[in-house]
Amino acid sequence: MKVAARAVREDQFRHAVRMRTHTVVVDEPSELGGHDDGPTPQELLIGSLASCTAITLQMYAERKGWDIGDLEVECRYQPAPERGCPTRIELVLHAGEGIDDEQLEKLRVIATKCPVHRILDGEVMFDERVERVARVA
Repeated sequence: MKVAARAVREDQFRHAVRMRTHTVVVDEPSELGGHDDGPTPQELLIGSLASCTAITLQMYAERKGWDIGDLEVECRYQPAPERGCPTRIELVLHAGEGIDDEQLEKLRVIATKCPVHRILDGEVMFDERVERVARVA
């Protein structure tokens, strides 16, 4: 599946990010010159990891016939202090009492297999270019 997104500037740092038929507003907090109208790009990235992990776990649990209840996924990260240093991400599964230890361990393993986790954990190659157009859409 090919995935695409386009960011279009609306005001100062506020951008509308379009993906398929959806639009998400991304902005910077006011202390960084934005209007705080939406999550920052970094928050959107870590939110993508949390939501992708949660969806992957729910899909797996449904295939297994498990009731995992209100399992929550929390992700936090602190950007690397400089280029070449690793970025550390903390991913925590908050599970209720209804999940036994064996299921919980399997869910921990499956959490690392979500598509966003695999992107962040793998090698990423960029094809960057600038295209001049007569009029920006």
